[in-house]
Amino acid sequence: MHTRKFRTAIMLCAATALAAAIPVPASASASAPAATDSRSSTRVVAVDCFSNPQVRPGDFLLACGDGNNRLIDIQWSHWGPTSAAGKALDAVNDCDPYCAAGKFHTYPVIVRLDRPETWKTDSGLRQFTRMQLVYTDGRPAYTERVVTHELWD
Repeated sequence: MHTRKFRTAIMLCAATALAAAIPVPASASASAPAATDSRSSTRVVAVDCFSNPQVRPGDFLLACGDGNNRLIDIQWSHWGPTSAAGKALDAVNDCDPYCAAGKFHTYPVIVRLDRPETWKTDSGLRQFTRMQLVYTDGRPAYTERVVTHELWD
């Protein structure tokens, strides 16, 4: 029994490593055009789990450790110097009976990014430090309708 759990854990780690090695689509790359205004030429980015600065990413991993939660199909309606907004699907693993055997479910959300600060890794960039998700049609069990995440750097 322990061998089976160990094998499952190894396979999950290998799958996560493989997913991390898959190239990001061009639409989510850091080279995408950045929105700027006349007050500042500093780009504002969302820093992903791999410490890559992203402008208008098409998807965004929320659960960096295990990959069991990510935003997919993000459609940005606004990306500015102080905030960003869009719609997405929040893909969440139900981890039933355990995460490796669980199923992903998607929930439509409104995504808001704000509180930009100078990124410690590159002082020429500002990063959004807070993300708010508003579930618009259903939500994962034990999840509030509005969820706020402090983003990493």
